[in-house]
Amino acid sequence: MGTSFARSFALLALLCLLLPCHGKGKLSTKFYAKSCPGVATIVRSVMAQALAKEPRMGASIIRLFFHDCFVNGCDASILLDDTATFTGEKNAGANANSVRGYEVIDAIKTQVEAACNGTVSCADIVALASRDAVNLLGGPTWNVQLGRKDSRTASPSAANANLPGLSARDMTALSGAHTVGRARCLFFRGRIYGEPNINATFAAARSRRARRAAATATSRRSTTRRRTLRQRLLHEPGGAARLLHSDQELFNGGPADALVRKYSGNAGMFANDFAKAMVKMGGLMPAAGTPTEVRLNCRKVN
Repeated sequence: MGTSFARSFALLALLCLLLPCHGKGKLSTKFYAKSCPGVATIVRSVMAQALAKEPRMGASIIRLFFHDCFVNGCDASILLDDTATFTGEKNAGANANSVRGYEVIDAIKTQVEAACNGTVSCADIVALASRDAVNLLGGPTWNVQLGRKDSRTASPSAANANLPGLSARDMTALSGAHTVGRARCLFFRGRIYGEPNINATFAAARSRRARRAAATATSRRSTTRRRTLRQRLLHEPGGAARLLHSDQELFNGGPADALVRKYSGNAGMFANDFAKAMVKMGGLMPAAGTPTEVRLNCRKVN
């Protein structure tokens, strides 16, 4: 928490200038038009069932997509289980206590394999499922570029340290995903006990709850309904949107303030930028030469 989110934005932009960011490759919205035309319908159906059972799962799938793409590209490496001879990304510090929803991806994969054996990658399933999670929770939709392959490798070290090659605007828009889901106490405990720029009443209420159930999830607003994260940052001082340090830093006298204000007054602009940023993030690809395949089981290599 020592480095502000605004400074992180600047670092991300600098990294994109100095380093070759992964390109989109040969992705297409029509990639499965002939080989598996019903894949989008299958994914949305399973996601709708999962969210009907547990609305929080939408946020979990979105987070799963983020944590996959932010580590060496969108290659489904996060889905690989550890074995006696292989250590994947699932138990990396950034993932072990916050990423879930693997069983939903498994359920989708099972149905997709029944319809189109050995055709659709797990990485593409995660991309489609994330889009549907956003839309089913009341957010925007977009056309998903498809044609990714699944990595045969994973990087637990990168999962702990990697940064995506995205712009400050992209990262500001993508942080709107914090509008949905839950946050575990360990991710905001330091903030409610020590940061000066948090509403004292809100901090006291959260600290009491944290003491009662330090290991449980704290509820946050469940959808993007009529008010986005940006609006809550501006109009609800100390509210749930400021639970996380990174959210507070979005509107704290830094370069992101102007964009926050714009998003607050223009929900359509926020939805449009969020969708564009999701497409851009989904275009982050593994480095050239990475061994890939279309996995038959998302949890292990073929």
